[in-house]
Amino acid sequence: MKFRPCIDIHNGKVKQIVGGSLQDAGNRADENFVSERSASYFAGLYREDGLTGGHVILLNKKDSPYYEETLAQGLEALAAYPGGLQIGGGVTAKNASSFLEKGASHVIVTTYLFRDGVFSVDRMFKLADTVGKDRIVIDLSCRRRFDRYVVVTDRWQHFTNLAVTPELFKMLEPFCAEFLIHGVDSEGKRNGMEGDLVAMLAEYDGNPVTYAGGIHSEEALAQFRDVSKGRLDYTVGSALNLFGGALSYRKLVDLNRE
Repeated sequence: MKFRPCIDIHNGKVKQIVGGSLQDAGNRADENFVSERSASYFAGLYREDGLTGGHVILLNKKDSPYYEETLAQGLEALAAYPGGLQIGGGVTAKNASSFLEKGASHVIVTTYLFRDGVFSVDRMFKLADTVGKDRIVIDLSCRRRFDRYVVVTDRWQHFTNLAVTPELFKMLEPFCAEFLIHGVDSEGKRNGMEGDLVAMLAEYDGNPVTYAGGIHSEEALAQFRDVSKGRLDYTVGSALNLFGGALSYRKLVDLNRE
């Protein structure tokens, strides 16, 4: 179990948002924190502290007037920590190689793998053939729908036809190196993790899995360790004191070293 840092970029700024509030229309989101520091600053910090496997997420779609500014920040982060960060947001088979060439260790992909909410095996094969499974992180971020957790795409706005299960991970395991899962309904709310989701993720035994969403205190982190049985990595965003929260970034770095 290790701490994976994050750099979320929206409208050209490093931000922490309430995940379920993100809207493409008007490029709006409920903001917990907006940094005056650049993405490269945080990338440099993570590099100095020896944190690996962190993710940079571009939160504007490609036709947004803010996309180029957001992309520029993301590329600056990759340049500041080559080989140390993953990047996601608008990744396709066409542009994945360019992100790797610019310093990303892996590309993170969700939306490209779906057509109108239906998973596309053809696109999965195409991406894996283009960059190789060892450079791919499949993002299965999800929201609760009735009694299931269902994968959401397009910056967490649209439900797909895939429910998150250990069997789904086994099916996709040959096509990627890792999985990333945001519990979107808890993302940015600092009110605790999605316990049922974490317990289900811990049933899977295969590629590394990183969970994000709701870990907001040392007590919550201890609970996460218990529920996940120490099998999952984790991300903390809005609750971190780097981003206006109360949970000590330095404490998590020290725990990682231990």
